[in-house]
Amino acid sequence: MTALAHNTDGQTPLGLPQHMRAVVLTGPNRHEIRDDVPLPRPGALEVLCQVDSVAICGTDLHIYEGRFPGRWPKSYPFIPGHEWSGTVVEVGSGAAGLGWHPGQRVAGTSHAGCGFCRMCRIGRYNLCDNYGREPLHHQYGHYSQGADAEYVVHSIKAVFPLPDEIELRYGAMIDTASIALHSVKRPGIEPGDVVVVVGAGPMGFLIADCALALGAASVIMTGSGDRLARAADLGFQTVDYRSQDPVREVRRLTDGQGAHVAIDAAGTPISIRQAVDVLRKGGRVAFTGVPTGGGGETALPMQKIVLEEIELYGVRANRNTMEEVLPLVVSGRVRVKPLVTHTFPLADYGEALRTFAERVDGALKVLVQPSETL
Repeated sequence: MTALAHNTDGQTPLGLPQHMRAVVLTGPNRHEIRDDVPLPRPGALEVLCQVDSVAICGTDLHIYEGRFPGRWPKSYPFIPGHEWSGTVVEVGSGAAGLGWHPGQRVAGTSHAGCGFCRMCRIGRYNLCDNYGREPLHHQYGHYSQGADAEYVVHSIKAVFPLPDEIELRYGAMIDTASIALHSVKRPGIEPGDVVVVVGAGPMGFLIADCALALGAASVIMTGSGDRLARAADLGFQTVDYRSQDPVREVRRLTDGQGAHVAIDAAGTPISIRQAVDVLRKGGRVAFTGVPTGGGGETALPMQKIVLEEIELYGVRANRNTMEEVLPLVVSGRVRVKPLVTHTFPLADYGEALRTFAERVDGALKVLVQPSETL
């Protein structure tokens, strides 16, 4: 069984509890709220943080449902959650000398690469060659214990100080925003590009903001219903794929040419194909949504891809974009606050997950706050 927490010396620092409350997955579609989880302790170059907020994302839902058996998580019991914010309360050996100290407000991300494999050395630590081999590599909330708890331990490679201008609770959105930034950097945005974002959800909105921040002339979002209406409210051009032919409409909006760049934020067979079809000759497409089920067997239009030299890019979480996206959030060019629609205490995790999954009352991003009891 996966250890829920580790304790390096058996002694709890003054003022900290010996145990904590946490969401514990016990199997697919099963969880418990436990109050007896041992307080984790930071090892070398790690920090212990008190968690303020955790944002739920689509991958959390798929992990909860057991769609990645033996991978995310490797085994049960397991604490989920990987988009979070909090405050440092204890530093492990070596961290203080690098500027880490109690009281720092931080945002967390999921990947902590080994640091010495070829992929880590060239900055692609999200593709670490030692993936899955703890303690060389961690992916918190995926196969390493996550942040849906009162406290969490992370490598200092996976936490980033929050500017004073960002309210602590919205720090839980920084990982999402950094993945959005990575999603537009992968295919590259040239000044004046027309970008199509397939999927009008929280990730799609953040991708659209990041595309404009990097110089896109315009962003067209495809989707339907209330979320597409929200996209229009946020200032994006919209195409309703249920009542319009997205390819024809995008071409109409681009003088018959199509988009320079498309980014799929949904990961479904329909969205993946649509992201390729809306491109002009020489276009680039990035795939951010993680396909599950039939989405992994999508038939792509290979004649178009070959004859029009379409470039395809996969997107794996993010790398080196946490610090880059923070000033964009501070400036308001990447908007996170309007996307947070619901907040729940940890005890209501099940309801929080349902609200997110079923889009209750127009839910976009749903936060869980472990320290809240009301």
